[in-house]
Amino acid sequence: MGLQPLEFSDCYLDSPWFRERVRAHEVELERTNKFIKELIKDGKNLIAATKSLSAAQRKFAHSLRDFKFEFIGDAETDDERCIDASLREFSNFLKNLEEQREIMALSVTETLIKPLEKFRKEQLGAVKEEKKKFDKETEKNYSLIDKHLNLSAKKKDSHLQEADVQVEQNRQHFYELSLEYVCKLQEIQERKKFEFVEPMLSFFQGMFTFYHQGHELAKDFNHYKMELQINIQNTRNRFEGTRSEVEELMNKIRQNPKDHKRASQFTAEGYLYVQEKRPAPFGSSWVKHYCMYRKAAKKFNMIPFEHRSGGKLGDGEVFFLRECTKRHTDSIDRRFCFDVEVADRPGVALTMQAFSEEERKQWLEALGGKEALLHSFNRAIIPRPEGSINDQGLYRVVGVSSKVQRLLSLLMDVKTCNELDLENSSEWEVKTITSALKQYLRSLPEPLMTYELHGDFIVPAKSGSPESRANAIHFLVHKLPEKNKEMLDILVKHLTNVSNHSKQNLMTVANLGVVFGPTLMRPQEETVAAIMDLKFQNIVVEILIENYEKIFRTLPDATPPESVSQSPPNAPPRQSKRQGQRTKRPVAVYNLCLQLEDGDSPNPSKEDTPTSSLDSLSSPSPTTATVQGLPGPDRNHLVADGDWASAVASQTRPPMVQWLNPQSPTALSCSPAATPPSPKLSPFLSCPPAAPADKPPESVTSRKARAVYPCEAEHSSELSFEIGAIFEDVQTSREPGWLEGTLNGKRGLIPQNYVKLL
Repeated sequence: MGLQPLEFSDCYLDSPWFRERVRAHEVELERTNKFIKELIKDGKNLIAATKSLSAAQRKFAHSLRDFKFEFIGDAETDDERCIDASLREFSNFLKNLEEQREIMALSVTETLIKPLEKFRKEQLGAVKEEKKKFDKETEKNYSLIDKHLNLSAKKKDSHLQEADVQVEQNRQHFYELSLEYVCKLQEIQERKKFEFVEPMLSFFQGMFTFYHQGHELAKDFNHYKMELQINIQNTRNRFEGTRSEVEELMNKIRQNPKDHKRASQFTAEGYLYVQEKRPAPFGSSWVKHYCMYRKAAKKFNMIPFEHRSGGKLGDGEVFFLRECTKRHTDSIDRRFCFDVEVADRPGVALTMQAFSEEERKQWLEALGGKEALLHSFNRAIIPRPEGSINDQGLYRVVGVSSKVQRLLSLLMDVKTCNELDLENSSEWEVKTITSALKQYLRSLPEPLMTYELHGDFIVPAKSGSPESRANAIHFLVHKLPEKNKEMLDILVKHLTNVSNHSKQNLMTVANLGVVFGPTLMRPQEETVAAIMDLKFQNIVVEILIENYEKIFRTLPDATPPESVSQSPPNAPPRQSKRQGQRTKRPVAVYNLCLQLEDGDSPNPSKEDTPTSSLDSLSSPSPTTATVQGLPGPDRNHLVADGDWASAVASQTRPPMVQWLNPQSPTALSCSPAATPPSPKLSPFLSCPPAAPADKPPESVTSRKARAVYPCEAEHSSELSFEIGAIFEDVQTSREPGWLEGTLNGKRGLIPQNYVKLL
């Protein structure tokens, strides 16, 4: 219950209950006064803390502004420049934020502290003064009454009447003062609600303004933040991409440091200890120098350098060499020494000491020493090449773009394809051939593992046990078109062989996954979600390589794994959103003929047929094919011949890979009556049976439809629904076999044969 109102009529009664109510009002005002006093103190502490925070953030901003990243090399990338400038951008952001914070701290004083202090002094202080007067008049009034009532009735009437008038006047003055005091008490109780809260509102309005302006600053900074995130990610990706290469180079240098010496303008350079002779009886001392020698000019540079002195370089010495002689241990009490005679000081020799006998031989050879050791290549100790499959970084090391394009153009031309001898020719490097293979697979209009099954392959790669992942991929591989599966079989068998030699070529299963993930799989639509799934493409390829025998040599279970999405029972087959695009386009026949030595046996067994090995295929022979009305851009379709496997099953071949030979579109038709290819040929793919063109659906505009089958979306652009769902605003989609409609406020694609138009 709140404070009871003070009635003015009670001032004349001045009852005990009236006094209790007045006392309650006075206690509340005293509590309010203490609260405001404490709040003012806390507000001043807040201002002090804000100033301390501002000073700390300002110092932090200055530290960010003054720091600069150093980079390795002679130039920065755009991403590195942005990262380098990021600290200064952060500093500017904090500086702008601090300007707003200083304004807010000033507003706290002006809008909160000063108004509260004024209210406390002027309003609550005035009530205190009124209370003092009221208490004083109360005491005076009742003392005068007590004194008046004690007057004797025997006094003169005039004296008694004068006393009565004085008491009455004093009582009237007390009543007036009591009325004013009661009015002031109730006034201040009501006034404090806005006199006190209004400054609080102004204070919080300043706080809101500060945070709003901070939000606006953050919005202005957002575009830079997003760009910086991309720059950081790009830098991280480049780091991850180059780290393996750097580690590979480090291992190479660790194994054979002599073969990876840095290119230098000097014939020889390195540290040598030089003997400095001193007058007797001090003997001599050996001082470490960094020495550099140019053989053409016979110019020798020496710079004293001692790491213990903080890495400071001493004054160097330059002279021209006249002669160099090896010193034997019987002539000096040190090993690995040789003498150098200076051209302008005949007869004066400098004695130098190398770190080892091997380094002394290298210096003697470079300086033309009398016992200089010439390089003799002992083929017994030089590792012989073991075939391209052992080349380090196989498929990871990229070939020169111009050479790759030239090789592709030669292989794609039937006139020049047969003239290429990739097995015995030194013109084509392994990295050129492997890059051509990767580029060919990436340039196919549709990836080898198809757009239609792309999402299905990604799903099991994201979760599950290794066994469940392998089962799901096993099932999906056998859903691929037959010739795509055969081609994938050949390629993955080859990659399995490559991974088995990973100790030599450093191409582990994970590395091959990174290389061939985007080569064999890619989404039809480039979206952020698709980009985030790139890493799972690599995992799919890893599963294919690690489980090659199971996936390609056994049949999957008839029941699909749980991780493989399937159409609902009794539902009609769903048409792929890309099916129309594939079935309507004409196809071409390729005879693929590329050789790639990889260390396989030159006499493969009968099992090494083209359907199971990319490592050993026959020499190219020309075949031709005709496709009526085939436009130029559509000649890149991946196709296959059903008779190919049986035609070449009994052939043996030298170790090579054949691919990339487009056939002439003028001689052989893709009809069933066409002459089957020669057993010596190895076209990976030929013509599939012709498919009739899809009949275009009737145009549907702004109608309703009801679901007759349940459906679960396999793509973000599709709708999921149950039987009986009603779709609004149904229209014909540009995707063949699909409609476009709205369900529960979401718009998306609907399989046409899953709904009934209303």
